Amino acid sequence: MLDRFKVPDDIAVRIAPDDMRATVENMFRALGMPETDAAQAADVLIYADVRGIESHGVSNMMRAYVHWLRTDRINPAPDWKIVRDTGPALNVDSDNGLGLVVGPAVMDLVIERAKQYGIAFAVTTNSGHYGAAAYHAHRALDHDMIGMSMTSGGVQVAPTFGAEPLLGLNPIGIAAPAGAEVPFLFDASMSSVAGNKIGLLRRVGGNVMPGWVAEENGAPVMEEAPVPPNFLLLPLGGTREIGSHKGFGLMMMVEALTTVLAGSGAGPDRRTAFAHSFLACDVAAFTDLDTFKADMDAYLKRLRECRTAPGEERVVYPGMPEAEDEADRSANGIPYHPEVIDWFTTTCAELGVTHRLD
Repeated sequence: MLDRFKVPDDIAVRIAPDDMRATVENMFRALGMPETDAAQAADVLIYADVRGIESHGVSNMMRAYVHWLRTDRINPAPDWKIVRDTGPALNVDSDNGLGLVVGPAVMDLVIERAKQYGIAFAVTTNSGHYGAAAYHAHRALDHDMIGMSMTSGGVQVAPTFGAEPLLGLNPIGIAAPAGAEVPFLFDASMSSVAGNKIGLLRRVGGNVMPGWVAEENGAPVMEEAPVPPNFLLLPLGGTREIGSHKGFGLMMMVEALTTVLAGSGAGPDRRTAFAHSFLACDVAAFTDLDTFKADMDAYLKRLRECRTAPGEERVVYPGMPEAEDEADRSANGIPYHPEVIDWFTTTCAELGVTHRLD
């Protein structure tokens, strides 16, 4: 994550992951979640914070989840069901449950099916937000599988040349196992900047970069500037000249593989809040596992040892910075903005739950 999104070291409050995890679990239980579901939901959020995916950690997302649960927009104890099942292909109704809970369960189901069929794919509809796409894809690695997860993000993005929010942010997470090297683990919104990162920018007083957002009339903002009061997000690439049509197409691809395939509409015409998709691919069903891992290691090592451009220190591939953040934050705590800690202490008092953030 770019430095401009991070909490400055001189004001950051470092909290041990287990302390934040316990606090979040207590809050979810107070809002009606069963104990196991509260623990699962907290695990998704702490995963994001420990690995530096702060746009989808507790700082940005917890207040939204609390609001949705308080206002009955989310079912705290969903009874999700498989509504179509052909073996390797599944459609799941999430019963308006939080995707942090239903998503991992469906990903694990896909992994089990992939052990039988070599590959399996599921879509879910009638779901709440499911957190960081990487979390779900990552679950496949322990089974020597390639994992992929996609979700229909908020409809906040204007199509290339457009001035209306008709596209979802639509992130993609992909994980591939390796041997000695840090596994490949990609997670990104198909917009120029993740929508939640605008929230991080506002919290730390940062600026948007050229090509990240457009004015309300659709004109791309092409100079570094404060976050506009009213704006549209732009597809990955920013403008047509530097590839926004590619981000546009990828957003449509994710929409087709989530909301449309799940039978819940598309874009601004979606009939449910979120839809997700999950894929697991058993490497051994396609090729020798040891050969695959050795080839991945060789490729990742070549990338890691690439000659650098002028002024750059090193090349990193997706998964490396997150693994480094995980090592640091597991040992030294997760850095939070003081405003975030204030919100937690206030909200815990309102819910009548204990916290471990002092």
